[in-house]
Amino acid sequence: MSQHEGSFDNFYSVIPAGGIGSRLWPLSRADAPKFLHDLTGSGQTLLRDTWDRLAPLSGPDRIMVVTGRAHRAAVEKQLPELSDPNVVLESEPKDSSAAIGLAAAILLKRDPDVIIGSFAADHVIRDIRGFRRSVRESIAVANAGFIAAIGITPTEPAIGFGYIHCGAALNIEGAPSAIGAKSFVEKPNFETAQSYVASGDYLWNGGMFISRADVLLEQLGKAEPDLLDGLTQLAEAWDTPQRGAVVDAVWPHLAKIAIDYTVAEPAAAEGKLVVVPGDFDWDDVGDFASIAKLHSGGRKSDLAILGENARVLADKSTGVVISQTDRLISLIGVNDIVVVDTPDALLVTTTANAQRVKSVVDALKISGRSDVL
Repeated sequence: MSQHEGSFDNFYSVIPAGGIGSRLWPLSRADAPKFLHDLTGSGQTLLRDTWDRLAPLSGPDRIMVVTGRAHRAAVEKQLPELSDPNVVLESEPKDSSAAIGLAAAILLKRDPDVIIGSFAADHVIRDIRGFRRSVRESIAVANAGFIAAIGITPTEPAIGFGYIHCGAALNIEGAPSAIGAKSFVEKPNFETAQSYVASGDYLWNGGMFISRADVLLEQLGKAEPDLLDGLTQLAEAWDTPQRGAVVDAVWPHLAKIAIDYTVAEPAAAEGKLVVVPGDFDWDDVGDFASIAKLHSGGRKSDLAILGENARVLADKSTGVVISQTDRLISLIGVNDIVVVDTPDALLVTTTANAQRVKSVVDALKISGRSDVL
């Protein structure tokens, strides 16, 4: 144990803070991505909430944030405790294998025994004690040489998440709930999701991975040797004056691929991935229906209203209103509605159609209307 209560000397938290969250347009945009918003009404951004969950586990001096160059100022404003060597800036987004792999390679060069845990910047978890319990078990799993994934106990047959097919319980010291992972499965259709949940053998993939950095990079290198080679070159130069030149030369050529495909799925197939079931609440706030549910506590009769100066008059209406203007919004007799009012764009849909917002963003890109993206 280190000076931070409950923290582990060789454990480092990594927060990949990327992804625009296109299903949350027009609230979430390239210059104000999802993780820089308060979507829970806590008075803090999702990024700050993530930091506050992790600081007691790793210590605030052992949290690394990987983000885009454009977001550096906003991230540092949110996280004044973040030390300069722990800010990793991407010149362009390359998906999670490059982001998490680079963090692992840099930290491995600094500490050959380091264990890293990767936690998205834009998820909502309110049961902090349950979360920390799962992370501690996952660190024990990583110490035993496995790659740990925290799987979330499903509360419904959701089709927006990937699932982990779980096997038998394992006997790993310090990780009493650890079980083997048979496989990762892609987002299912509703009928398949229902069968997964009914069987009790499947957990949601929460995208939280904990591993020794050397084990994670070895696994990544089997799937994408060129990507590992590039990340190694970057890590060698990272803490030297050559960093800028090497980033310019190497970063544009890195493969753009999710860590599920390079690490999690192959590790599960080889019997190297262990699942720690997380019984804590978890939401990736993937769309406006998720926000409505977060604020209603699952009650269909509520209208959630977000926005510091939101002016809303509602009569027999349910759903969610998010306002960034001082315009008066009046709702009469509409159910499960989503209204997002920003100074230059207005979105009106229903919670049932919330997943389709991404298609609006795709259409705007095609039509060249990047001024509102």
